[in-house]
Amino acid sequence: MISFDKLWVTLKERNISQYKLIKEYKISTGQLDRLRKNGNVNTYTLNELCKILNCKLEDIAEYKEDN
Repeated sequence: MISFDKLWVTLKERNISQYKLIKEYKISTGQLDRLRKNGNVNTYTLNELCKILNCKLEDIAEYKEDN
């Protein structure tokens, strides 16, 4: 399972709110909801988040084995 728990930590470190992602960077509320629920998101969104946060993919997502 892909987990986006690291995204919320990175956002906080960069002092960027979800509101700012929606209003300034045009990330959709639907994509943010899927990220919160560790759901399916498209690679375009992941790419945009990495650009916005100036980070690598591993700073916002990680693979966790299902137990």
